[in-house]
Formats: sequence, structure tokens, C-alpha cells
Amino acid sequence: MNVFARFPINTAGRDFAVGDIHGHFTRLEAALSTAGFDPKVDRLFSVGDLVDRGPESIDVMRWLNRSWFHPVRGNHEQMAIETARQALDTGMYLHNGGGWFLALNRDEQQEYAAQFADLALAIEVETPSGLVGLVHADCPYGDWNDFRASLANGPSSERDQIQAAAQWSRSRIYSQTASTVPGVRAVVVGHTPVRQPVVLGNVYHIDTGGWLTDGHFTLLDLHTLETIPPTPAKLAWEDA
Repeated sequence: MNVFARFPINTAGRDFAVGDIHGHFTRLEAALSTAGFDPKVDRLFSVGDLVDRGPESIDVMRWLNRSWFHPVRGNHEQMAIETARQALDTGMYLHNGGGWFLALNRDEQQEYAAQFADLALAIEVETPSGLVGLVHADCPYGDWNDFRASLANGPSSERDQIQAAAQWSRSRIYSQTASTVPGVRAVVVGHTPVRQPVVLGNVYHIDTGGWLTDGHFTLLDLHTLETIPPTPAKLAWEDA
């Protein structure tokens, strides 16, 4: 199982992060076009939840094969994996948008699940201003270096708990915890939909509901930590 993936500085173009996609790749392409995204030199990092709920989840394989697209594994990818392993109740996955996956035959499910299992749980990107970390829901440690070490080398029971928190936790944003996570310039997460990006300490919550009828995709420039579309200077949970 992949745990961490690390990417060097992109000296040729820009690096962007995007929130949860949930099977809305056409909308994502429109957001990339608005940002002037150039696949020849730019890279797109995703905080996961590529599939479920939207009509284009089946297209995820095509995106995973793009050399400039680098996602972490979200809880929805994890549910697909566990469903394929018969370790998750299918009714639960159906309730969470997995109908497209359940409609696949057994071999197809195994193929998708294998691709999802190959995704890292966290990504580190070198930028001109320092290291940026990406994880789906939250960094469950006070220090990014402790998170990395425990997820990679901790006891298996501890790793399972850390993975669950990294993919499912909403405690930071619900409690409005504004402490900084040392070890990285910024941590970028999704999982919890917000009306506009929210920054708590150095943790950037960027799932602005591009998969929802009244939402939109936010792209975060990892070099500058500025958003497209631009976000008001005051970023606070009460504005979300």
C-alpha cells in the first residue's frame, strides 16, 4: 500500500490543488480552462474523492492515466476498495454514491479498486517557498513529520487509526482549531464542503463543492497559496 508520494519543485510551470471531484470531471476541465492550465508544464494535485455522487465516476481511469494528475486516496476511493474486498456493506456504499461501482462486474470492480489502492494516502510537494502537504480530510498529528513517520512505520493498529482519521476526520474544521501544523508550509485538505476556502492555521480547506449544484471548484496555487477564483482576504469558518 502506498503511504506517501513526494514531488520535486516544478520549475517549468504551476502546481494546483483541487478539492473533492466526485465524478464531475467536465466541470473540473472548465475550471482548469479558466485558470489557463497547461498540461505540458503544469501539475494538478487532488485531495481525493474522485468518484461517487457525480455522473462521470466511470471516467476516473482516464484521469489517473494522465501524467500531470496526482491525487491522494480519499474515503470514497477507500470505500470502493473495501467494497471490492467484500469488507464493506454494499448498502452503505450505495447510500454514499457508489451505485456506479456496484453496477460494474466483479473483474471491473477489482480493476478500479487496484488503481485506487495504488494511490498515496498523503502527498508532499516541494515549492519555491517550502513543502506543501496534501491529505484528504486532516493531518491527525500536531506535526507533519510525526504524521509521516507514524503512518509509514507505526504499529499496524496505529496506522489503521491514522489512516481513518486522515480520510474521515472533520474535527479540525468543526472545532475551528487554528493551530499551525509544523513541518510543512501548508496542509491542503478537502472532505468537508465549504462555500469558500477556509484557512485554519496553515491548513487550507478547499472543497468548495464543485460537485454540488450550487458549488464551484477552487484551484489553489501551491506556489503562492492564492486561489482561483480569488478568495476574500478574511477566511473564516463562520463565512463558510
